[in-house]
Amino acid sequence: MILIFSAPSGAGKSTLINYLLTQRHDLEFSVSATTRLPRGQEEHGKEYYFITNPEFERLIRDEQLVEWQQVYSGTYYGTLKSEIERIESAGHHVVFDVDVKGGINLKNIFGDKARSIFVAPPSVAELRKRLIGRATDSPEKIEERVAKATTEMEDAQYFDTVIVNDNLEKAKMELMNEVATFLEDEK
Repeated sequence: MILIFSAPSGAGKSTLINYLLTQRHDLEFSVSATTRLPRGQEEHGKEYYFITNPEFERLIRDEQLVEWQQVYSGTYYGTLKSEIERIESAGHHVVFDVDVKGGINLKNIFGDKARSIFVAPPSVAELRKRLIGRATDSPEKIEERVAKATTEMEDAQYFDTVIVNDNLEKAKMELMNEVATFLEDEK
């Protein structure tokens, strides 16, 4: 089974996914490929496979990606077929952390085998505050992310579930219940 997580940048999606992975040992994170540079303490092969644009374009040509998007101008993100195969061969359920368009695409590809979960911030103002507090982006990049988030939030309707991350403990409980119900229903 496949769990797909999408959210505007700064909504708290990574925090919720990391919590879920510590609670459920039958899940495994699918590391995406990207052409963006690492932020903060991110490591190649852990949060992302950080690759060059020519390498990414080769993956596209060689059909080694399940889906991919050019999320920001000149920045690609994609889901490697090899990651899904690796996780499923280990007997685990796949956890995706992808942008909103990628989440919609993956749900369309995997259908009922997947549960798509959109993590929403309580408001755009709170999202801006979180992005500023993260201190990983320039003011211009933060405004670009906020503008993109406004559009992405309109796409929440295309997801199976929306979890508003206004209270982290409440969001964690909602997430655990959602995942347990989905995986139990699919047995």
